[in-house]
Amino acid sequence: MADAASRLRRVAEQVLGAPLPVRLRAWDGSQDGPPDAPTLVVRNRRALRHMLFKPGELGMARAWVAGDLDIEGDLYSALAGLSGLIWERGEGGRTVLQALRDPAVRAAVGELLKLAGPPLPPAPPREETRRRRHLHTRRTDRQAISHHYDVGNDFYELVLGPSMVYSCAYWGTIDDAATLEGAQRDKLELVCAKLGLTPGQRLLDVGCGWGSLAIHAAREHGVSVVGVTLSQEQAAYARKRVADEGLTDRVEIRVQDYRDVRDGPYDAISSIGMAEHVGADRYLEYARELYGLLRPGGRLLNHQIARRPQRDESAYDLDEFIDAYVFPDGELAPVGTTVTQLERAGFEVRDVESIREHYARTLRQWVANLEAGWPRAVRLTTPGRARVWRLYMAASALGFEHNRIGVNQVLAVRTPETGASGLPLRTRTWN
Repeated sequence: MADAASRLRRVAEQVLGAPLPVRLRAWDGSQDGPPDAPTLVVRNRRALRHMLFKPGELGMARAWVAGDLDIEGDLYSALAGLSGLIWERGEGGRTVLQALRDPAVRAAVGELLKLAGPPLPPAPPREETRRRRHLHTRRTDRQAISHHYDVGNDFYELVLGPSMVYSCAYWGTIDDAATLEGAQRDKLELVCAKLGLTPGQRLLDVGCGWGSLAIHAAREHGVSVVGVTLSQEQAAYARKRVADEGLTDRVEIRVQDYRDVRDGPYDAISSIGMAEHVGADRYLEYARELYGLLRPGGRLLNHQIARRPQRDESAYDLDEFIDAYVFPDGELAPVGTTVTQLERAGFEVRDVESIREHYARTLRQWVANLEAGWPRAVRLTTPGRARVWRLYMAASALGFEHNRIGVNQVLAVRTPETGASGLPLRTRTWN
């Protein structure tokens, strides 16, 4: 009888209909596959049960988070090869159900069942959230934000570095040698420049995170800032930073839903990496709320991750791994949909800048930070949570690099009835 690694490889390739781009090592120490390729390690039989009882991405994610699956060698190369098998098939490719119509594949899966051990579904890792209807009420949004952001400020310091900015940095050039800290400072300045901030203005920072943009805008541009977040841990951290900077007279950090802000008008609004949490059904409401909080002539800078449009938009579903372990209730929309919704709310969209390559580089820096501080990261959270962050950030970096997802800064204005937007005639300088 063949060893476990050879049997696993044969089953996988029959189901996928293509050679595996990684080497396999099984729990019995056996190995099979290209000797120079990254190694997919199946640490025990429970990994197979995760995948058999929950076929697809979620089953593999459960095995990864539980530590039953691992990758040795170049993580990015392994993920790129494995995801390539899925993306190359796309909408017209062979699904698992289609593969199971093949008698040879069914026989292989039967062999896999024998390898998997007791026919009982393993419990999901404790880091998994309960999947629910995506209502995006104030309560469910608060729970979703707490799941992702209330992991511990020390953990985020380790991953993000001193800037404590949890959105894509802005590099001078993609190949330059700038530090992550410098590139994040440049991103904050880019946001302030697009908003045209001047001393004495009022800025609302929706989803203010740990207060980095609020502090930069107040200190460097002399504005008064209200930052709102649903995370208690973020708010406590941001308030301390504001006090340490001596800016309590100009920066207020609130634990507040954007729908409950009632002290407009503001001269400018920034929403950086927050709109992904709003939900497709509530996006127009979100846009209208922000429009109503701006004075005529006020500007909105909406910085948001986007997905590629689908042939049938009604078929869009949330990524199972991201929804269960990373951003519960998070939804991505094509950039064209975002622009349309902002304009439906009354905004005039003046500029759309894609900065997806910048996010790929930022994520690789975060992964490097996490890996360099791995023992401490595990102590600060859990082994499973640290594994979630490593997988999602590395996979996201590849998604940005291969144009499967993007990120865009949309500058919009509440243009007065006179039609005077207040923007300069030229807003971009091209190399």
